[in-house]
Amino acid sequence: MTEAASRPTLEAVAARAGVSRATVSRVVNGGEGVREPLVERVRQAVEELGYVPNQAARSLVTRRHDAVAVVIAEPEDRVFADPFFARQLRGISKELTAHDNQLVLLLTEGRDDHARVARYLAGGHVDGALVFSLHLDDPLPGLIRHAGVPTVFGGRPGWSDGAGRAAYVDSDNRGGARAAVRHLADLGRTRIAHITGPLDQTSAADRLDGYRDVVGHADPLLVVESDFTPGGGERAMRALLDRVPGLDAVFAANDLTAAGALRVLRERGRRVPDDVAVIGFDDMLPLAEQTDPPLTTVRQDIEEMGRLMARMLLHRPGPGAPGGVGAEAEAAAGVVLPTTLIRRASA
Repeated sequence: MTEAASRPTLEAVAARAGVSRATVSRVVNGGEGVREPLVERVRQAVEELGYVPNQAARSLVTRRHDAVAVVIAEPEDRVFADPFFARQLRGISKELTAHDNQLVLLLTEGRDDHARVARYLAGGHVDGALVFSLHLDDPLPGLIRHAGVPTVFGGRPGWSDGAGRAAYVDSDNRGGARAAVRHLADLGRTRIAHITGPLDQTSAADRLDGYRDVVGHADPLLVVESDFTPGGGERAMRALLDRVPGLDAVFAANDLTAAGALRVLRERGRRVPDDVAVIGFDDMLPLAEQTDPPLTTVRQDIEEMGRLMARMLLHRPGPGAPGGVGAEAEAAAGVVLPTTLIRRASA
């Protein structure tokens, strides 16, 4: 006997419960209009027989797939090397799992992948998309909008076309950066450098703006663009020390960058924080506690960002539907979570 032949059917559940096949279908697919005693009989029959709905057939009835695409606009090696993405995915996964939804991970290595992702989303395989780590020239927002799937973005949208209508979750990057640089200034540091992230991402641009809010028109030699990686932090720190040997503080755009900067400062014989105070951004544990010295940094709740993105999407109605997978997202298009300065030994 094959597995398909041995699998309990709707008809078997109906016979066990003593109801019609249509009644079983309505109960299994979440329909209304079935009296509670019959609902209980169907549920009991489902449990006794071990009935599992056929997802393909169920999707035809409900127009739901119970699956959400998570689109990360970064190459694979970056995604799996940076703990930021693991934390955000953990928050997303917890929320989707709590609502019996599957996570489908889609990564983009280049322009060819953008078209592939767009085709997949337009093909009706998922109920919506969660998209993050976008760059300003990324075609994905337009392609996703054309695909017509409900979408929530991670990070403040930076593109001009339709940005005001986009649902998103972000952290207070500018406010967190201000707190970090103000703390360095309060310590009496006067030559405060900034190692930025990629400035075609709004998080990095907002952190640079927060730095400038405190220092004003800083010496351009004190600002170096980097890429949110430890290697990028090392290269930027060497460039800063060559340009401005007398700098006495560094605000790094994330903790990985700060870790790279700390290694170079140690190589160059600069004591932290005595000679150069260092602050990062993220509070990426255990990294921030294990650097030498432990890192003062700006905490953002990365896992909560992911969880809230998924929650917003799951409450976002589909076309023509009164609820299910956005009224909440439409009502609050942008949600910005607070940040907190965490003081340790580096500043």
